[in-house]
Formats: sequence, C-alpha cells, structure tokens
Amino acid sequence: MGTVADTKAASATIETGHLWQRPGFLIRRLNQIHIALFFECCKGFEITPVQYGLLTTLSERPGLDQTSLCAEVGVDRTTMADVLRRLEERGLVKREPSPADGRQKIANITTKGRRVMNEMYESMREAQVRFLAPLDPKERAEFVRMMMLLVEGNNQYGRTSLKHFD
Repeated sequence: MGTVADTKAASATIETGHLWQRPGFLIRRLNQIHIALFFECCKGFEITPVQYGLLTTLSERPGLDQTSLCAEVGVDRTTMADVLRRLEERGLVKREPSPADGRQKIANITTKGRRVMNEMYESMREAQVRFLAPLDPKERAEFVRMMMLLVEGNNQYGRTSLKHFD
C-alpha cells in the first residue's frame, strides 16, 4: 500500500484535465470494448463474460459456496445469486445444500456447462487476443501484469474483495 508521499508524487505525474487522460474513464471504456468483443466473438452461446468466468472458476474449483464464488470472481452476493440462478436454469450449473451447513448451497458445473465452456474457449480466447491486438507482444504481457498490480493494490475498494489464487 502506498504512503501519503507516494500518493502526492503520483498525483504530480498524472494528467487528469482531459477526459481521455483519466484512468477511470479509460478503464470503463476498455470494459465496454471488451464486452462488445466478447459478445461478437462468442455469438450464439448467450453467455456473458461474468457467466463464463464463473463456469471457468467452477471447472477449476468445484464445490464452492456462493460467498467463496463471490471472492473468486469478484462480484457481489446479489449478482452472484442471479448469475448462478440463470446458469442453473440453463442446466450449466447445479446447486445443492452443503453437507456441512444446510443453509449454504454448493455450486458445481454440470457436464453440459463444461461442454459449453469448452466449446466457447476458442471464441473467448479470440476476444482476448483481439482486445490486446493493438499492443505489441511485449506490451500485452506488461499491460496484463500492470492491470493485475492495480487490481491487487486496490482490491479493498471493490464492492467485493477478489481472492487471488496462483
């Protein structure tokens, strides 16, 4: 976490007068662009980026409860409940009461969910590649590394803290 002196030093080097110089504006715009590319590349699957992220998480870490999924994907409980409900209605996810605590539900990706996720993989990957295409290969890796630093360094300000696993 940066000190007050670090914040003041950064403030002196960051231009924010014009809208296009503001990191928040640019991040929001990049998110819009990424979502548009995702839907263009993944046409026909009717899966959102958040839903695909949840399916990916459940394929890597099956049997998580809703609270754990919120921390893994970085969305709030209300959004997670809605995403899980929609995926369950489509037969892509199954929820069952937790054997340890009947008040909690454990989510798992279904065989159909895994099939859809795998069928979508190349389309999802194309969206990522197209999104980063304006950068040269070295810049792509550096951009992703810097985004990870920003997320990890500012994680406490999100509506849900993201839990990062290596």
